[in-house]
Amino acid sequence: MVSLWVLWLLTALVTTGAAEEAAAAAANGSSRPSVVNVGALFTYNSVIGRAAMLGIQQAVKDVNANPAVLSGTTLNVIPQDTNCSGFLGTIEALQLMEKNVVTVVGPQSSVIAHVISHVVNELHVPLLAFGATDPGLSPLEYPYFIRTTHSDYFQMNAVADLVEFYGWREVTAIYVDDDYGRGGVIALGDALATKRSKVSYKAGFPPKSDLNAIKDLLMRVNLMESRVYVVHANPDSGLNIFSLAKDLGMMGTGYVWITTDWLASSLDSFITADPNTMSLIQGTIALRHHTPDSASKKRFISRWNDMIRQGEASSGLNSYGLYAYDSIWLVAHAVDQFLNEGQTINFSSDPRLHDAKGSRLRLSSLQIFDAGESLLHKLLQTNFTGLSGRMQFDSDRNLIRPSYDILNVGGTGSRLIGYWTNYSGLSVVAPEILYQKPPNTSPQNQKLRRVIWPGDTAAIPRGWVFPNNGKPLRIGVPNRASFKQFVTESSNSDNLGGFCIDVFNAAIKLLPYPVPCSFKLIGDGSKNPNYDEIMNMIARNVRAPSCHKLPQFVSPIILLLSLLPFVIPLFLSLSLQELDAAVGDFAIVRNRTKIADFTQPYTESGLVIVTRVRESSTNALAFLKPFSVEMWCVTGAFFILVGTVVWILEHRMNPEFRGKPRQQIATMFWFSFSTMFFSHRENTVSTLGRLVLIVWLFVVLIINSSYTASLTSILTVQQLSSGITGLDSLISSTEPIGYQEGKFARNYMIEELNIHESRLVPLNSPEQYATALELGPEGGGVAAIVDEVPFVEIFLPTYCQFRIIGQEFTKNGWGFAFQRDSPLAVDLSTAILTLSESGELQRIHDKWLTRTGCSSSNSDIGANQLSLKSFQGLFLLCGAVCVLALTIFFIKICHQYTRYSSTEVGESKDIEIMRETNARLGRLKSFKGLIQFVDTKEEDIDKAIQRKLSDKQQQSSRTSLDGCSASHM
Repeated sequence: MVSLWVLWLLTALVTTGAAEEAAAAAANGSSRPSVVNVGALFTYNSVIGRAAMLGIQQAVKDVNANPAVLSGTTLNVIPQDTNCSGFLGTIEALQLMEKNVVTVVGPQSSVIAHVISHVVNELHVPLLAFGATDPGLSPLEYPYFIRTTHSDYFQMNAVADLVEFYGWREVTAIYVDDDYGRGGVIALGDALATKRSKVSYKAGFPPKSDLNAIKDLLMRVNLMESRVYVVHANPDSGLNIFSLAKDLGMMGTGYVWITTDWLASSLDSFITADPNTMSLIQGTIALRHHTPDSASKKRFISRWNDMIRQGEASSGLNSYGLYAYDSIWLVAHAVDQFLNEGQTINFSSDPRLHDAKGSRLRLSSLQIFDAGESLLHKLLQTNFTGLSGRMQFDSDRNLIRPSYDILNVGGTGSRLIGYWTNYSGLSVVAPEILYQKPPNTSPQNQKLRRVIWPGDTAAIPRGWVFPNNGKPLRIGVPNRASFKQFVTESSNSDNLGGFCIDVFNAAIKLLPYPVPCSFKLIGDGSKNPNYDEIMNMIARNVRAPSCHKLPQFVSPIILLLSLLPFVIPLFLSLSLQELDAAVGDFAIVRNRTKIADFTQPYTESGLVIVTRVRESSTNALAFLKPFSVEMWCVTGAFFILVGTVVWILEHRMNPEFRGKPRQQIATMFWFSFSTMFFSHRENTVSTLGRLVLIVWLFVVLIINSSYTASLTSILTVQQLSSGITGLDSLISSTEPIGYQEGKFARNYMIEELNIHESRLVPLNSPEQYATALELGPEGGGVAAIVDEVPFVEIFLPTYCQFRIIGQEFTKNGWGFAFQRDSPLAVDLSTAILTLSESGELQRIHDKWLTRTGCSSSNSDIGANQLSLKSFQGLFLLCGAVCVLALTIFFIKICHQYTRYSSTEVGESKDIEIMRETNARLGRLKSFKGLIQFVDTKEEDIDKAIQRKLSDKQQQSSRTSLDGCSASHM
């Protein structure tokens, strides 16, 4: 390595003369100089610097050996060691600018890049940074800054996608506290915010900090809830974090370690894997810049390995070595195009830079590159394929197609588990293939291979634990004045009972980790506390001020004595505001979900209306109420219709349906209406008539049963009447309404139902409910009470004179409240579902909330009438059968009529017998004759047809006999 540094120093001495020669050529007006100077800034003795040094050296060698690029011009690179120092890096950059360089490749550090960018902006020298990944290095602020690697903006989006993929919500960022680290963590926070996640704790350590400082930092980190650590450090010092983390037991089961590309760069720089180092990072996920496989890359890797074997390289090849190599080629292509267009390389003095008296800084030697802006555009427009992939810039001066390999460290190496691109997110398919397909970042398309996590486990870590800082979970519990079945007070606040408390304790026992809890009763027990204020206590989480904030010049004793009457209530109130969670009958409503996170509901709830009921007399027309007007009309019409159809079908063959017209009409109506009571005396003899009657009797059976049930309901249930019959009448009335004090019903009625606050009366206990309802509005009570279903179900069995009116008009449930983004809310939701599926939740419910006494069923005052819609299917069936029967009947009549008309009427011998029949059938060809034909008995019609056929046969026989006699004569 020392020999390589000596070689670079000798090259620098030679290039100094070349630089002077190039400057002289430019001064003489030569259009194409023989030498073009390019600066290189990086830290020689670093993980990135060792790879970059050899990459730049090989790139210069390849460029100068290629006649197709810079023909006749030698590319001369002047290196400068920044020594990983912002101050020394600035000095080295200023010294480099004295040598009339047209571009500067580097630096590798974002900290130094921030400082040097100001220098190159003033001197118009493009800066190509192959290692400065801080997203804060913006081309808007530094127009001559060009990043030839990918910004950490994309890398942090890859980390955010990993966090979302495994279902974590919070991460802890461990980073070096400089421009590089802070810029990366800011980008990480922004990326996580888009995934509904966040950085819960930022653990920054100073650059070049000692091991004790890092150890103290890790100990604080280990006390936090999050177990997902994102490490954004430097390759040269980042491994110290894992060495200390392993000593602290932070590399075991349950921990998640995600590193940015620095770890992969460190591992790639090892010529042979170090078992001791690999043992420190088992199970870690590391990102690495993705460089596509190509023939040129494979040849370069082979050449690099040859140099290692020959002792010419002391470092393995990492991605920054490839980016440094491609940066030199980018300069070569741009300068070649710049010179081919006939532009010249000229430098001029800046009148603002002059040497002060006695100063040895030689500021006057710094010159402005006159064609710097033109060369900058050439660099941004250059487009070629290098060893690291496509070297092309987008409109924001970022390299196109940012992508990363995702590695899982295990054993003696690392395993590729997938890729990330800003094109399709996480995938197991190489980015080169994905870019040939349409973009797809849907959650269903995100895939990674199996990961072996720290502790040698394949189970995905939960990502958080209850913080091991000795503080129990502070849980607020409402100290209710009544309905003790839900929260039961005891002498010890940590030994509470009741339905809500038992459900919470049962769910806590199902968690795979201990959760110490400390219950705090909120309220004095004489009246219900304000539940919304308890929610605000969780959201605020105010802590008492420290005593050291008191003024130094005031005696603490005197101040305490003077403020004692005010301090004690203040500290008591502040202590109540220190809540991590709330357990009790807390309804999950919209305004509360904005300030707290709730678990899965453990019981259903909703608002209902309870009012006083009393018997009321029915009127004379109560028997008409079961059916609507339309139902009565259609039913009556069908009685007449069915009677008419049966008469038509039975008239020709049933004597009971024949007679005088007046008698037949009376028979038809009597028959139809008597079917209502199944008391019809007339028999049906025709098949079609019986079919219609069977269907109609079925319809009548259903109608009778429904009428009877509805009338019974009206004469019994509707004896319970009230002035308020439902939600609409509650809103439209002006009578007072009771509600349970402290609960959300009050705000709901004011904000959602627009009920004036003056109508609302707070109540605290079931006894107050009963008294207020008995008094009524006239006696200073209330007309109704609006409360949640669980409370009403306890109240009604004891007070049977009250009923629920109408339906439940809100649908919500009760849940346990936690601070926003608390992982406990998710884990307890899973535990509650487990309790529900196992039946334990129902057993707890039955233990505390079993109802006794009178029935508290929901009596719906004012039952709905039976409408036509409920029976339209039956009526349609009956009508269809009637139509079908009439159709078959008339087809049969037409057939008989055709047969009768086709028989010729001959001379009848028995004129006296046929006189009556012939008189009625004499004019069948007229409509009146047709009616008479239909009205004639079917038996007579059949006899007439038979006689005509017989007469016709006899006539034919006589005709044949007469013909035979004539032939004999």
